[in-house]
Amino acid sequence: MAAARWGPANNQRTNFKPEVVDLVWQHARVTVEADPAIWRLDACGAWIRRDQFGRDNAEFGWRIENVSTGVTNDSANLRAFHWRNRFDVANNRPHCRVNADRTGTPAGEYVSPPRNRES
Repeated sequence: MAAARWGPANNQRTNFKPEVVDLVWQHARVTVEADPAIWRLDACGAWIRRDQFGRDNAEFGWRIENVSTGVTNDSANLRAFHWRNRFDVANNRPHCRVNADRTGTPAGEYVSPPRNRES
């Protein structure tokens, strides 16, 4: 069964094979703060959780965004983004609404559990 998400630009359902979802997950940033099999950071620095792929409105839900113009959905051009963040292909940059919240966390310490905040 293919995983799916709603495309931000055209609201058409796009299906991704599980192996593509896994490859895209590998592109997301790993941090020493959390288990990389479960947690990663998107290009905006927002926490995403592996089991929340395709779950818009989930706290750590994420989707797959194409980051290249004129290129098909080749896994080399796809990246993981928190469901509230997106990639602006026309301007070649991420549009970040959410990022990791480290408020009140002393330098050198980790946030546990991970949390996000509005940018």
